[in-house]
Amino acid sequence: MSQKAIAFDHSLVTSAFELPGLTIVRNYGLVRGIIVRSRSVVGNIGAAFQQIVGGNISIYTELCERARIDAYELMIQHAAEIGANGVIGVRYDATEIAQGVTEVLCYGTAVTVAQPQR
Repeated sequence: MSQKAIAFDHSLVTSAFELPGLTIVRNYGLVRGIIVRSRSVVGNIGAAFQQIVGGNISIYTELCERARIDAYELMIQHAAEIGANGVIGVRYDATEIAQGVTEVLCYGTAVTVAQPQR
């Protein structure tokens, strides 16, 4: 997949299986974005200090959020490249594949939606 910016209407991306007021006119099937991230030594040290104090470990929160955003954007690129203008049934999954290395997957069904015919 290319890394160029693709215009995509993010209001047509949902975890639901329909977009109210619109008709699905084509189903392209599954699209996905996968990103694999690791924690840095510096990040681990900073997180260790935050664990001592307690509460939200913002270093890890930011790492997780960035991984989800990147996986989402890759999924959107995949959908746009095959001609879709929407994605339904969007879900996230994460798996630790090695100590400190996590895969984040964002996936859904790419569709073309349109205003219903009157």
